[in-house]
Amino acid sequence: MTHALNTGGDRGYLRIATEEAFATPAQLDAYLKLVREGRADKATTSLWGFYGTSPSERSQWIRDRLVDLDDLRLQAMDETGIDVAILSMTSPGGQVFEADEAKALVSEANDVLKDACERYPTRYYGMISIVPQDPAWSVAEIRRGKEELGFRGVMVNSHTKGQYLDEPQFDPILRACAEQDLPLYIHPQSPPDGMIAGMVEAGLDGAIFGFGVETGYHLLRLLTTGVFDRYPNLQVVVGHGGEAIPNWLFRVDYMHKAGVRSQRYERLKPLQHDMFHYMRNNVLVTTSGMASEPTIKLCMEQLGEDRVMYAMDYPYEYVADEVRVHDNLAIPFAQKKKLMQTNAERVFKL
Repeated sequence: MTHALNTGGDRGYLRIATEEAFATPAQLDAYLKLVREGRADKATTSLWGFYGTSPSERSQWIRDRLVDLDDLRLQAMDETGIDVAILSMTSPGGQVFEADEAKALVSEANDVLKDACERYPTRYYGMISIVPQDPAWSVAEIRRGKEELGFRGVMVNSHTKGQYLDEPQFDPILRACAEQDLPLYIHPQSPPDGMIAGMVEAGLDGAIFGFGVETGYHLLRLLTTGVFDRYPNLQVVVGHGGEAIPNWLFRVDYMHKAGVRSQRYERLKPLQHDMFHYMRNNVLVTTSGMASEPTIKLCMEQLGEDRVMYAMDYPYEYVADEVRVHDNLAIPFAQKKKLMQTNAERVFKL
């Protein structure tokens, strides 16, 4: 499977990585303070109580590379043949803080990212981080992110203190994304206290399981409650092979229709289309952390070849052979170029 991983398109396409994380030192310090003061939820205590303090080689490596937007990151991209990275503020962003503290951290992070994109305009593009705790501020930041910072999408780290974007108070954020024609990327964080149950004790609260369960749940809330009927041009991106929803799609569609017919749930109303339609017209998925040929092919079969994009998930997942898995996929070259390059160019308007 070994072949050289060069930038510059020597395999007939560029590699654009669409879910790549960064952090500011102030952001990481704020997580540790939240944990020390006992203000963090169970998930943040588990995640950043470890990653923020552990002396393990993996944790130190990740911390160093989250805050680096220069030599270390560019070296890693060059060594794995990544031509372009779409960068966003690492999970859980500002969504675990009170609104005023979050707005200061997020505004600074957006400015830091803008500076990095200007230093390396051919290598980096940015996504706008927001503070859903304050929807009006977030709408203004989305506008600033597009018009002043030149960013190409909006990043939300899933739930905000156990609340989800289908809830009425967040509708201005969805409307702003639709009106500004910016894709909304829903990135995982660990489940809220009301969902997490025994996952921490079982060692399953993070990327191994909890992330996907929580973010897949978030996506299903959007799919089943009429969001895409209100905003038919809204594009939502989720990572990790679609957080398992492509695999569940037949059953989700069948049981949603059954739930609507039964009138069992107040929130489930008839929609204009079925779940397949919304997944194939309003949802895109990335391959972050899912360098698996069967999974990638399943996503393409369920959503279509125009709706799957490559991602590495740097620095949390950084494995050169996972890039080679994508290069060696047994799919037509035209599909591979869409996966690695042109779908991202279209979605993020690069």
